Parts: sequence; structure tokens; C-alpha cells
Amino acid sequence: MNTLHQSFSVRFTYDVYFSDRLFETSNPTFLNFLKKNHSEGFRKKLLFILDEGVTIGHPDLLDEIKAYFANLSIVDLVPDLIVIPGGEGAKNDPALVEQLVDAIDRHGIDRHSYVVAVGGGSVLDLVGYVAAISHRGIRHIRIPTTVLSQNDSGIGVKNGVNYHGKKNFLGSFAPPTAVFNDPQFLTTLDDRDWRAGISEAIKVALIKDQAFFEWMEANAEKLATRDLDAMQYLIHRCAELHLNHIASGDPFEMGSSRPLDFGHWSAHKLEQLTDFEVRHGEAVAIGIALDSLYSQRLGWLSEADTNRILNLERALGFSLFHPALEGDGVLKGLNEFREHLGGQLTIMLLTALGKGQEVHEMDLSRIREVIGILKENEIQPA
Repeated sequence: MNTLHQSFSVRFTYDVYFSDRLFETSNPTFLNFLKKNHSEGFRKKLLFILDEGVTIGHPDLLDEIKAYFANLSIVDLVPDLIVIPGGEGAKNDPALVEQLVDAIDRHGIDRHSYVVAVGGGSVLDLVGYVAAISHRGIRHIRIPTTVLSQNDSGIGVKNGVNYHGKKNFLGSFAPPTAVFNDPQFLTTLDDRDWRAGISEAIKVALIKDQAFFEWMEANAEKLATRDLDAMQYLIHRCAELHLNHIASGDPFEMGSSRPLDFGHWSAHKLEQLTDFEVRHGEAVAIGIALDSLYSQRLGWLSEADTNRILNLERALGFSLFHPALEGDGVLKGLNEFREHLGGQLTIMLLTALGKGQEVHEMDLSRIREVIGILKENEIQPA
């Protein structure tokens, strides 16, 4: 028998920049990135795709982008700045995928040029997916504009859209070429979006960094009252923990383990059951509460530590129960979570603050018991 064997590795590198007022003409951050990646004799194109909500909150943004790139000799800005609806609806609309692929084709965006996404996590996911499937992969740049996307989804390697009601059923693993976080975009968020993104920081702290969790406890009032300096620290530390995990773990999820999805098996299903009225970060906060209580009922997590988790979430204004948790609908999320990865079910639970432990089964009666506890102790957001 004759066998041919091949093995190779591909190295991915990208930087996450933190820069205030990114598109002021006096700010060289984006320009320096372009110079660093410039090829002599070849002019790259930039195609911008923007979240409509961002352009409404920042009405001068389109003009600022055009002015920033107006006199640069190393890049050509596509004059058609595309504005699309944001929010989870962007990931539920197949027509948007077709529209953006068509724009890439129409403007001649090739593998040496860039698609630049400006917006919340849903728009970044959508644009990243479109870039990944066009020409088998176009370089994409992310400019996240929400807490959730700046500290979590926008700095990772995953892209995707929803299909047949299933979260991220279609998608790709395609790291960005660069990420630019500008705190000014956070100043126009509504209170729900400001709060929602904090849940991903709680999540990563609970499985990786007890000191970070304790910092959030100490600064809960500042975070709840929209202190921008506190939020910038939270975003930077959360992003750092996520990037470290990507580098040291299983970035393309070839196995069944997905520790950064602590609290997510029920969150993804809760989003679907509410037709995405519950935002991702809000659903994750409920999922964290559910899995923390479940860990405590197993005897793994102390009652005192469990209460600290729930109290922090409540101090930040999260509701820890939704009527869609009742019934068996949310329980179907366990199997869908397993199907998304394949292999055996793998769920992250807690043995202490900052320390996770994976399990491969969960008791449905105990889950129902925990949901009952959350219902009994429901506190509405501030």
C-alpha cells in the first residue's frame, strides 16, 4: 500500500491597538499600521462596512473616515462606505451576505486589500465571514464599537452568521489582520449595551483570574455608572486574557473543549428562544448565574463564592432570570452545544473563583432546580 502524508503549520499574528479618536487626522495609529504592511509598487484598497447604529451615534464618522484617507498615497479608500443594519438581525439575514460579497466583487477587493468592519459584534461576525468566503479569504480589519466586541468577540478568530435559527451555524475561523479599539465609540452606547459586554469579562475572570474578578467587585459601582476609565481597564484586561487563551489553547476548536464558553450553552439557546430580544451579554450573565449555581449544587463551589458571583452581576444591573428559561426549551441547548463542536458534550463549571473544571454531562433535574432558584430570587435590572 502506498501512502502520501503531508503536515504543515500556518502562523497567524495580529495586533490589537488601543487608540483614542482613531480617525482624527492627527492620530497616526491606523496610518502606521498601513505603512508597516505596505508593499512598494502596490496600492491596497480599503472597503469600509459600517454598523448603522454607529453612524447614527457618530454622525460625523463617515466624513472623518474620508478625510483621514483623503491624501494617503499608499492606499485607496473605496468611496462607497457601506452602511448596514446592526444587531443580531444582521446575522439572520442571508441577503446581507449576498450584498456584501457583491460589493467585494464590484469594487475589486482582492487578497492584498482590506475589508474594514466598524460596528458591534454581529456586524464584525458577518463581515469577517463574508471576507473569509470571498476569494477564499480577504484580509479583514475589525474596529469594534461595543464593550462586548472590544473585550471579546472582536479580538478573537471566529466569524459567522446564524442559520435555521441556530447561532453561528455558518462560519469560519479567520483571524483579523488587526483590531482597533477606540473608547470614544463606547460613549454613545445605551445602558443595556454598556452593561451587556461586562458579562464576558466576568466569565473569563471566573475561569482564569480571581484577582480580575475581585477588581470588578471593587469597581462595580464605577462600571455601573459608566466610568470610562474603569471600563477601559476592564476591556484591556479581558482582551488580554482572551488573546492569551487563543495563543495557548485550541484556537480553531478542533477538539470538544471550549472553556471560554462558560455560561454559554444556555445563553445561546436563550437568545434563540427570545428571538434575540435578550442580547448576547445579557443571556451570558444568566448563563453564568445558572452554571455557578449548578456548580454550587454539585458541592464544587462554596455558597459564599456563588453569592459573590450573583451579587456582582446584580450590582451591575443584570437580571438573572427570564421566563424563557422555564419549560424544556432551554435544555435543548445542551445537545445543540454538543452538536456545534461535535464529539462529547463538554461544559465548563467552577470549582473556585478563577478556576474552572470541565464536565461531560449535566443532570437535567438539577438544572431545573437551579432555574427555579433563579426565578425565586429574580431581581430586575436597575
